Amino acid sequence: MSSWIFILGFLLLATLVCAYSGFECYVKIKEDFHHKGDVVIGVFFPIHIVYTINKDPHASLQHYFKDFHLQYNFRNYEFLLALVFAVEEINRNPYLLSNISLGFDFYNLPYNELQVLMNAAIWLTGMSNPFSNYNCGKENKAAAVITGRSWKISAHIGTLLQLYKFPQLTFGPFDPMLSNQGQFSSVYQMAPKDTFLSLAIVSLMLHFHWTWVGLLLPDDHRGTQMLSDLREKMESSRICTAFVEMIPGTWTLFSNKFWKNLGVIQESFANVIIIYGDTDSLQGLMRNLGQQFLTQKVWVLNSQWDVTNHADYFMIDSFHGSLIFEHHHEEMVEFTNFIKTVNPYKYPEDNYLPKLWFLFFKCPFSELDCQLVENCQPNASLEFLPRHIFNMAMSEESYNIYNAVYVVAHSLHEISLQQVQLQPNENGNTIEFFPWQLHHFLRKINVEHNMSLDWNQNYDAEYDILNFWNFPKGLGLKVKVGTFSPTTPQHQQLSLHEQMIKWPETFSEIPHSECSKSCGSGFRKAALEGKAVCCYDCTPCPDHEISNETDVDQCVKCPEDHFANKEKNQCLQKVVSFLAHEDLLGMIFTSIALCFSALTTVVLGVFVKHKDTPIVKANNRSLSYTLLITLTICFLCPLLFIGRPNTITCILQQTIFGGSFTVALATVLAKAITVIIAFRVTFPGRVVRWLIVSRAPNFIIPFCSLIQIVLCGIWLATSPPFIDQDAHAEYGHIIIVCNKGSAIAFHCVLGYLCFLALGSYIMAFLSRNLPDTFNEAKFLSFSMLVFFCVWVTFLPVYHSTKGNVMVAMEVFSILASSAALLGFIFAPKCYIILLRPDKNSLHYIRETNHSRRSNTLKN
Repeated sequence: MSSWIFILGFLLLATLVCAYSGFECYVKIKEDFHHKGDVVIGVFFPIHIVYTINKDPHASLQHYFKDFHLQYNFRNYEFLLALVFAVEEINRNPYLLSNISLGFDFYNLPYNELQVLMNAAIWLTGMSNPFSNYNCGKENKAAAVITGRSWKISAHIGTLLQLYKFPQLTFGPFDPMLSNQGQFSSVYQMAPKDTFLSLAIVSLMLHFHWTWVGLLLPDDHRGTQMLSDLREKMESSRICTAFVEMIPGTWTLFSNKFWKNLGVIQESFANVIIIYGDTDSLQGLMRNLGQQFLTQKVWVLNSQWDVTNHADYFMIDSFHGSLIFEHHHEEMVEFTNFIKTVNPYKYPEDNYLPKLWFLFFKCPFSELDCQLVENCQPNASLEFLPRHIFNMAMSEESYNIYNAVYVVAHSLHEISLQQVQLQPNENGNTIEFFPWQLHHFLRKINVEHNMSLDWNQNYDAEYDILNFWNFPKGLGLKVKVGTFSPTTPQHQQLSLHEQMIKWPETFSEIPHSECSKSCGSGFRKAALEGKAVCCYDCTPCPDHEISNETDVDQCVKCPEDHFANKEKNQCLQKVVSFLAHEDLLGMIFTSIALCFSALTTVVLGVFVKHKDTPIVKANNRSLSYTLLITLTICFLCPLLFIGRPNTITCILQQTIFGGSFTVALATVLAKAITVIIAFRVTFPGRVVRWLIVSRAPNFIIPFCSLIQIVLCGIWLATSPPFIDQDAHAEYGHIIIVCNKGSAIAFHCVLGYLCFLALGSYIMAFLSRNLPDTFNEAKFLSFSMLVFFCVWVTFLPVYHSTKGNVMVAMEVFSILASSAALLGFIFAPKCYIILLRPDKNSLHYIRETNHSRRSNTLKN
């Protein structure tokens, strides 16, 4: 009773285990399946395996143990049904092998190399104790052998069949070792090559921006080759490996040893892990991973490992949301309908159906002959089994078996037609051949593509991308969510329906798998020394550079007429700027210039009105007029600097500025020299009188102006001022300014003005204490001192500023120096003329001179 409870407790498990000590019919029922036919195909693959846990030796049988256990993989039973389906379909086809029936002999293979070869030898010889080169008891003709699922099984059997040149077709994953014609010249692999699997996986990584992934591969030639392919394509796509673990082949499904490197997977920041391998190499790995409940990882698998094998026992939720790459194959609805009709009573020669009916539909065995009780569950069908135990859809391996049977059938058909042509009197009910004769036709099919069997898919195989749904537990569905076709243009190779993908329960959206967080727009990646290229820091883009994509290596510099916004993810058009009249600073300077020019005009009017008064006449009336007119022009000169510059204004700015100030300073110099001549010159009186009467000092003005005109002429002839744009002076603006053209010429003009100011200052300083009632020497010297200080200070400030500020500094210097001349020279005179007219009379002058002489005599 306890044994019954044990087995019933695992009725819904994907892998079922029972001991030899109970359910004796499981032991007595043979593991072979024979379907009679005129020509038969030998079929070898495992449906169940025998193993021991404690390895307790048997008392009397060598190499046997007391605790032997059976483990059934009922999903492999689908391979056997695909074989039956193909054979029956061919036998019903009147145009293929007519009058010749096709059969098969199936032998279950345990995971034991010696027994694998033993079963193959038994089938070849027909003897329970086989001898080489003997064939006993085989009435039907053997045509070929179909083997799988592991490449190791095919290689072991292939070594034996190679001696007889016996055709062997494998339905397991393509293996480059089996394609070695020198060692396995009789082996034909039905599965396509995995030439583009690495490209398909990397394309999936790129689609979801997964740049930090782990790799788990078998430690054999297939794993090494796949690792090389993946690394090559991942490096070219900037995808990095967080870890690489090569799984030894000795770590089998029944190893209870905890994998010492499992912590690498659990602790890694890589949320995506690629697993590549086949059933033999990955059983132990998948079992241990499933027991850890790693629901925070997305597994990317190849179809050779079927995650649904242990869906409800070993991998309850760990592999939910996994993505599986499977070779694309035709969907066969006829096969699904065929499975629905299969039952033990329809196929009494099938020794596995009774076990399924016993386990899942509670049909008891007869105690006498271990046959199922008649009419037990007449409506029962395999379609009622859970999908994680038995899937109704044709798998990739089942499709390969189906194609393999058809390849053999077509080859036999070609032989039959050839025999009819050579022996027309034969009725065609029999076929005479040797198995090695099929090689010619098999190779012919491989080259000519004259059959719709996808035999030569090895170079352009397409992949279906399946999503494993296992929530709630035991659902075990594989849903197609995309495809990968290497023959289409690169940007169209991968096609995904993201809305159909169910991710592990930990993730509410598309998972991220990256060593470092993505650098958003406005940032660039900065490599970390000693780390992989996928590990980096995010650094803001430099000034005037942007990045409008994620994870860029270098920021892009904005064009000269654009600037980077504050987020540095967009280049904006710079605003054209200049010192405009509408700007606050422009309005202030314009108002000051107009007001001072108007004030200067008023002062000129005052002087003209009072031209005959002593104070006006005493300071050389004509020079005063000249100076006031020149100052008016100087005050209006800044208006050329305000507004949008053009070529004319750029030239006039410097010429008028230099010319007007040259005239003004030359006038001041002439005034100072006039005073010196009148009081300090030791020439004879006649000469002094001639200099004063002839107004010789006035010729200083044209002479000094001529020098400035020559300088400006050379400037304009060699490198005149021109319109220029300064895109870097002010953030977000392009400043339109007048480029001086020749900096040397500009500084020469400015230096000449300072020279005139210094000369005028010296002359005025020497005449500051001369005995004259209206002596303006002090005011001239002070105005020249202020003028000189303004322009000396201007030079360093001018060269330290840019754009509109630089223009504003020049305008300010012009207004300040002009105002100094106007204020210090003419303000005292206007004060006397307008407010103290009593001092502006001959009577006041005589009294002043008389008192000055009296004081001199007393002293």
